Amino acid sequence: MEVLAEGDLGKQRELQSQSLAKEFAEYLGVAHAIPCNSGTAALHMAVAGVGVEPGEEVICPAFTYWATAAAVLHHNAIPVFVDVEPDTLCMDPALIEARVTDRTRAIMPVHLHGMPASMDPIMEIAHQHGLAVIEDCAQAHGSRYQGQLTGTIGHAAGFSTQMTKLLTTGSEGGIFATDDDLIAKRAALLQYLGELVVPGRERTDQEYNAYGLGWMYRGDVFGQAFVRSQLKRLDQMNEARMRNSELLTELLEPLPGISTPTVPEDRTMTYYNYTVCCHPEELGLEVGLAEFRDRLIAALRAEGACVGIWQRMSVPAQSIFQARVGYGKGCPWTCQHATGGVEYRLEDYPVTNHFIDSRLYVMGNWPPNGPTLMRWIADAFEKVLSAPDQIIAIRLSQ
Repeated sequence: MEVLAEGDLGKQRELQSQSLAKEFAEYLGVAHAIPCNSGTAALHMAVAGVGVEPGEEVICPAFTYWATAAAVLHHNAIPVFVDVEPDTLCMDPALIEARVTDRTRAIMPVHLHGMPASMDPIMEIAHQHGLAVIEDCAQAHGSRYQGQLTGTIGHAAGFSTQMTKLLTTGSEGGIFATDDDLIAKRAALLQYLGELVVPGRERTDQEYNAYGLGWMYRGDVFGQAFVRSQLKRLDQMNEARMRNSELLTELLEPLPGISTPTVPEDRTMTYYNYTVCCHPEELGLEVGLAEFRDRLIAALRAEGACVGIWQRMSVPAQSIFQARVGYGKGCPWTCQHATGGVEYRLEDYPVTNHFIDSRLYVMGNWPPNGPTLMRWIADAFEKVLSAPDQIIAIRLSQ
């Protein structure tokens, strides 16, 4: 409302952007936060900020939304993938060193579904090899690893404030964060077309000199104002989502045929997504995982439960990597700065592949929904799983 009441939107843009930067940095306890127009932009700023160069490699998890890897490609660098842990579904640290080469510059763990990745071993590997760590916190605002907020453990982080996220503009947006002055300076250059700009003094002090290649990644004044209002109650909303999810786990855990999320004791998961793993063999059914999962979804939807799936394939399985589309003509993989030795073999990611076939997503664990809805969802699961033959008999829509 303050933005709408102001006669000069330019003043409000400066006020909202600077205030959000200050307030989010204070929330995290870091020196720098830079609001931008998407989580992908925030990650790209982090890639640039830590000094990744064309043809260099960044290690990413095979299961995530592909924007994680897109942020690497945007900087003419090459994503290299590792599989995820069976329980956390985040990057498996035990597989990282096998992917490290003399071209590796950074590791980009994703705190998937609000679950913090295993950061201690990741940071140790990074330290041993002189690598930067970029945290993808698009789904993990307020999550904690050993008491420390995600986004404050690595060298830089990118947060999404897209409409579905835990902290949101109501539309599109993102925030870059770091405790490092040099990384912040590089990221700021990328955010504003490679120019050095003092917010609020663009016309008076701006040199109009591009010091490097940059993008226009500035955010929207209304969205940034909305994020500021949402930040005041982020922890409260997270606590409500966690209560709902923990109740749902308590209700679903005894049921045969499925298993619920496992949260290590040293982590606080904010449950951006709630997933259920299917085990048809526990019901005496000899059917493929994906088929059983799809039939279970159809049966649950018939009971009124809002369930579904998210990613249909691993990131390295997507066409841009299998066909090496990139910028065209095989770039960046075949550019003169690259070695061309990176491979994307789908069999290298068995945990990711199993996850994609076996998991379904339960929607509605967010506030203002509460215990009543969680019990209705659990009742639907109990009813459907008590009649496995009917699950198999259900007709799937084409």
